[in-house]
This record gives sequence, structure tokens and C-alpha cells, in this order.
Amino acid sequence: MSDLNPALPWLEALKWDDAGLLPAIAQDAESGRVLMFAWMNREALEETVRSGNAVYWSRSRSRLWKKGEESGHYQKVSAIRTDCDGDVILLAIAQEGGIACHTGRQSCFFHELQGGRWVPVDPVVKDPKEIYAK
Repeated sequence: MSDLNPALPWLEALKWDDAGLLPAIAQDAESGRVLMFAWMNREALEETVRSGNAVYWSRSRSRLWKKGEESGHYQKVSAIRTDCDGDVILLAIAQEGGIACHTGRQSCFFHELQGGRWVPVDPVVKDPKEIYAK
């Protein structure tokens, strides 16, 4: 592990799950719209606080994931809250580029239940092939 201090009192006050993770919700600081959900471990949360940019724990990659590292759609954090139980993190963020979802949409929550089916109701802002072309 890096030289980050895992014994900070504010980190220890949180209720981490058995895998050392907390759910984290990214919410647009201006509109209040929920943009995405991810996971954070202690190092991700501490790095988020240090840098002012959202950093998550990628369970699929098994590593820290700085939001925007591939897409350029970084999240600038203006406030960090926890719920009454201390087991969820809420980030108030400014979403660079207006796209939080890897599908090219503003929010990852773009499916709506309609007539017993999940229907995509938000438009694609930018084709993911353009976002992730390298």
C-alpha cells in the first residue's frame, strides 16, 4: 500500500463491508441528479479527499480507478457526505464533459421501468466509440 494513512479517525468512523468497501454515489452538485454508483475502499476515499477528483475501487479491474482516466470525463468533488449509519458515501461532483456513463450518457441511471420492461429514456450524448477510441 502507498504511504496513505489508513488510521485517520474520519476513515475509521465509517462502516466498511467485509471486503473493505463502501458504496459511493456520485451526484451532480448543481442539479442533484444521481449520475453513477461505484465502490470505494479506504485508499480511494483518501485519494479523492487529497486530489479533489473522484477515485473509486474497480472491482472488475481490482485496482484504483480515477474516474475519467480513459474517457477524460473527470469528476471534480465539491463535497463528501456519509449517511446516518456511516456505510454509504455521497459525492457532490461537477462532471467534466457532462458524461458520467460509459455508454455516453449523462447518467448511468438511464433505464426506466415502463410496462414491465426497462426502457432507455436518456439520449446518448457522445458515441462511446469516440470516447474510448485510442
